[in-house]
Amino acid sequence: MNPGQRYLETQVRTASPDQLLLMLLDAAIRFTSQGREKLDGGDVPGASPLFLRAQAIALELVAALRPELDPALRSRLSALYMFVHTRLVAANVEHVTAAADDALKILGTLRAMWAEAAAKMKAEGTPAAGDARVTA
Repeated sequence: MNPGQRYLETQVRTASPDQLLLMLLDAAIRFTSQGREKLDGGDVPGASPLFLRAQAIALELVAALRPELDPALRSRLSALYMFVHTRLVAANVEHVTAAADDALKILGTLRAMWAEAAAKMKAEGTPAAGDARVTA
């Protein structure tokens, strides 16, 4: 394992649930942006693995929703994450940059929302969820 991989592994293992969520969203945004750039440049084979990685993250976000969340909130978040996944699949299969743009818009909004919520919780001294699962 190279030093960069070790650093990332340490970062993930020591991150709080809210930090993990932001890291996942950052990675999904990064992979989607890179995939979009490749697609826009005509490199369809280069875009596909990037979109696949972003799709996997979207599905992980759905799977990580905690069962004890308010059912309505859980349903809305699940629907958003699945919408992102669907648009990423469309970008990958149909080679449509507009679909990647849709996913990026939602991912960016979600990232900003969760960053604000995490900062507010930290400022108020509210502890993050105690277990290792992503909180939303």
